[in-house]
Amino acid sequence: MPLSLLLLLILVLLLEDAGAQQGDGCGHTVLGPESGTLTSINYPQTYPNSTVCEWEIRVKMGERVRIKFGDFDIEDSDSCHFNYLRIFNGIGVSRTEIGKYCGLGLQMNHSIESKSNEITVLFMSGIHVSGRGFLASYSIVDKQDLITCLDTASSFLEPEFSKYCPAGCLLPFAEISGTIPHGYRDSSPLCMAGVHAGVVSNILGGQISVVISKGIPYYESSLANNVTSVVGHLSTSLFTFKTSGCYGTLGMESGVIADPQITASSVLEWTDHTGQENSWKPEKARLKKPGPPWAAFATDEYQWLQIDLNKEKKITGIVTTGSTMVEHNYYVSAYRILYSDDGQRWTVYREPGVEQDKIFQGNKDYHQDVRNNFLPPIVARFIRVNPTQWQQKIAMKMELLGCQFISKGRPPKLTQPPPPRDSNDLKNTTAPPKIAKGRAPKFTQPLQPRSNNEFPAQTEQTTATPDIKNTTVTPSVTKDVALAAVLVPVLVMVLTALILLAVCAWHWRSRKKKTEGTYDLPYWDRAGWWKGMKQFLPAKSVEHEETPVRYSSSEVNHLSPREVTTMLQTDSAGNCGLGARERKTRLQVAAKCCGTCWVF
Repeated sequence: MPLSLLLLLILVLLLEDAGAQQGDGCGHTVLGPESGTLTSINYPQTYPNSTVCEWEIRVKMGERVRIKFGDFDIEDSDSCHFNYLRIFNGIGVSRTEIGKYCGLGLQMNHSIESKSNEITVLFMSGIHVSGRGFLASYSIVDKQDLITCLDTASSFLEPEFSKYCPAGCLLPFAEISGTIPHGYRDSSPLCMAGVHAGVVSNILGGQISVVISKGIPYYESSLANNVTSVVGHLSTSLFTFKTSGCYGTLGMESGVIADPQITASSVLEWTDHTGQENSWKPEKARLKKPGPPWAAFATDEYQWLQIDLNKEKKITGIVTTGSTMVEHNYYVSAYRILYSDDGQRWTVYREPGVEQDKIFQGNKDYHQDVRNNFLPPIVARFIRVNPTQWQQKIAMKMELLGCQFISKGRPPKLTQPPPPRDSNDLKNTTAPPKIAKGRAPKFTQPLQPRSNNEFPAQTEQTTATPDIKNTTVTPSVTKDVALAAVLVPVLVMVLTALILLAVCAWHWRSRKKKTEGTYDLPYWDRAGWWKGMKQFLPAKSVEHEETPVRYSSSEVNHLSPREVTTMLQTDSAGNCGLGARERKTRLQVAAKCCGTCWVF
């Protein structure tokens, strides 16, 4: 057996009781509490001969682990004897093998699941000619839509989709093109673009919501969250991310944050060769504002720039730039973020599960903007930027990103603004600020029994308030709302019914008046009235016209006076067509019968 293989076997035996990652064959590795990413050494280049690496992965109790491969390329010339990847259930001597894998360009489309919350991955290489190695991602099994760090938008056909990105997708060998809000080129790895956009954490991973749309001719370059996107050219499609919308500017550029709310540890002041005095005060640290920036008098790690937001805000990010002046190549290249509720006790921002302070990537020149996001967001009133590295002098402009903070059931915190600083203190204050390594718990005294006449004394009150006795009874809002919800519909129904009854009564009364009115004709005369009105109606057609009744003189003598009157009324419509002599004759006959003298 070759000496190199013997050494490998000895190393494997030593690694059985080792930590989460051991060996000389380990590549890019991020092992998060719920997800992570691991690669072989030199990936995606050829892995070296005679290497070994073992990863021990643990998630919380009750969960199981799912592993998915983005790429697998391990030489199989020796039938997986010396070059292979082995996966075990459990950790240590009690572990059991799930499978042993090798092969160049092996398509590992299926995922591998453990039986418990622990799993071991062992990579070993012997003498070989080619092979990139592997890239794998893992998550708890609840994340059904897990993807790997190599997946791009072109891998999916849906115009909109949601996927789970594992931790560790900030790959040193991958690149993306694009920015927010313009979008990212479809060839960009989804999860790495999500880190750049600030929608997912490289340390924790997380869910992303992607929207595919038509591509654009040119993709800009930018630096954000320690990821540099490169210039990209025309593509058929691009993708953007759906976000919560809490990424608006908080007022440095617009002036919503007033000058007195911006303070600093010191201010750079000098007189130039023309005799003009220059003062780069804190209020000059407004992003996009023309002119000089804020600059510190001292150049040490105890300098800071502080923003008072007047009340608690949800802060999701920060954008910084350098001096923006070509003649002054000053900028901050790295910094810490501190936050506070009262301006006195400060907490350094750390990523979840990490014991070290988060050092943010700053600017690389004096004029380009650099964005960093806070995942999870900061909820605070005061923000401090504490530079740790800089170019020549500490100088910067900045803007905060975020939105209003809506407290859910938490009482508002009463805080006082920090006392105003003396102008001499601003010029050169090198005393280090008090930095808390974690948020200290707040201790409060238990409430004392309340007397009948007064409220209990406030134990941690930071503002003086008078002792006010409550002399009014607070109404029960819930009961009033429920009562109103019942009474209002009932009142509306009753009012509607009364209106309908009034309308019906008025209508009935109007009809009754018409029936019994003063000017109504008696019942016995209605038929004659109607016949008299017929003369004003249009004449009937000729074919339906009836022949008028003619009476002879002898027939008229036998008619009664009432019948003669009826006859006259009947013939009145036809008299217009008779001659004057005939009309006169008829009227004389009628007058004779009725005993009436007609005068013409």
